[in-house]
Amino acid sequence: MPDRVVDYLVRTVADRGITQIFGVDGANIEDLYDAIFDAGGSPAGIVAKHEFSAATMADGYARSTGGMGVVAATSGGGAMNLVAGLAESFASRVPVLALIGQAPTSLEGAGAFQDSSGLAESIDAAALFATVSRYCARVTDPAELPAQLEAAIAAAEGGGPAVLLIPKDVQQQSMPDMPVVSTAEAGRDCLAPGISAPTIAAELADARRIGKVVIIAGDQIARDNARAELAELVAALDASIGVAPDAKDVYSNTGPGYCGVAGSMGHAELVEALAAASACLLIGTRLPITARAGLDAALADLPVLSVGALPPYLATTHATSADLAETITALLAGLGATPGTSAHATELTAMTVPEAAGPGLRYRTVVEAIQRALPDGADVFADAGNTGASVVHYLRVPERGRFTVALGMGGMGYAFGAGIGSAFARRAAPDGPHRTVVIAGDGSFFMHGMEMHTAIEHDLPITFVVFNNNAHAMCVTREQLYYQDRYSFNRFQPSHLGAGIAAMFPGLPARTVSDAHRLSDALDHSFAATGPSFLEILCDPDEVPPFLPFLSALESSRSTP
Repeated sequence: MPDRVVDYLVRTVADRGITQIFGVDGANIEDLYDAIFDAGGSPAGIVAKHEFSAATMADGYARSTGGMGVVAATSGGGAMNLVAGLAESFASRVPVLALIGQAPTSLEGAGAFQDSSGLAESIDAAALFATVSRYCARVTDPAELPAQLEAAIAAAEGGGPAVLLIPKDVQQQSMPDMPVVSTAEAGRDCLAPGISAPTIAAELADARRIGKVVIIAGDQIARDNARAELAELVAALDASIGVAPDAKDVYSNTGPGYCGVAGSMGHAELVEALAAASACLLIGTRLPITARAGLDAALADLPVLSVGALPPYLATTHATSADLAETITALLAGLGATPGTSAHATELTAMTVPEAAGPGLRYRTVVEAIQRALPDGADVFADAGNTGASVVHYLRVPERGRFTVALGMGGMGYAFGAGIGSAFARRAAPDGPHRTVVIAGDGSFFMHGMEMHTAIEHDLPITFVVFNNNAHAMCVTREQLYYQDRYSFNRFQPSHLGAGIAAMFPGLPARTVSDAHRLSDALDHSFAATGPSFLEILCDPDEVPPFLPFLSALESSRSTP
């Protein structure tokens, strides 16, 4: 039998070394799953519980491989559920290819179930997905698919999702007999014309001669696999270095010159380093508000240089780089500097937060206990919110471990799917298996925590740590600080997650901890599991996290007559 469109898609994915296609099955994408079956498990089809989580699985897979993730969904509600997940990949420039089924072309505009052709006042999927993708196309002719697929992959690899909308009848059609269009990566310039590596290097060398250079590194370092080059640059410049909140794994958290995290969850050491610096170099970060809060005054008095995929949000001398490993290598050649003698990182100064008086454990106590218990090379995926802010501020990432917090859109529940996608990617890592640790609040758990069923089905080495304060705690904090604590829509009746998960999944290691004396033992048992495990941590909904806007609001309220 000649190849169908779906066979061609699956074979192209497999030829690129992608080992999983994440998704949820349905009538208008089932032919793709038929092709996955015929392919014999390479790539494997991983069925998620919700399309949002399938999209975040592809996102997490891409972040941990440095390659591209693939997600598949059916039409209608299945397709709509992808939007939030793809939006995170779009905002964070993560390469994801989405293959989305559509109603048969013969029924478009004729009242078809789940029609999103844009005809007869139906939803226009092409217009919708164009807003959360770097490339979006409707496939109507198999002869055009090779070129469309090549364009989609190239767009995704440029940073962000690409979407192919494929009607069911088109999926079933045979591919014409034609040469396969190569999807090999085209050559890319290391630096954009106009700003050269020697120019940037010369400015850095001048700054180094008169003072200290401070580097702030972003997550493009991880995506471009440029950690080793970054460490060389820090040594060559004898620089101080901070990292963006979503880039804690790009430089050793105990390495020379390390000054902690930048921005709203950041550390005083970085602010102090910038205040005494001769220049600041941004590498692989646009420095959004979450990474810039509290730094504007210091940066305003400095020459700020930048290399990365996109220019930062503040004014800089910027060079566009599609490959930071190559760019940093070029900078090193231009510097011709010998390694300096930066002092090794010391204990970072934690933000001063109000004493909490409520029940349960404190954020800092739990996060520091997690850090002490983390296995070597563990990967950490944290959800945004009060829990995420605490993890960003207090946790030091283990060597060889990945760290991800979704700050592009900040969607609750992201960490569950992304951690699972990463665990698939890291299960056969060349440097050995990595345990994945997902850290989220109970609000995120209730949104997408049941995705842990997928981890159980595939016996993935993941520990799910859920901070349970029976609240949407960041919203509670905002109600207290900005609305005089007159009401709360965000406190909930108690739930017993540890006991519930233990009853739902017999044999799964599941515990609840409310006592600091039992915390270390519970973490050790959870991390020692060979497959999935679950740990509920009871905590206080009224504790204020280490988050600069909240602490500034508290200080302002105390100083107001």
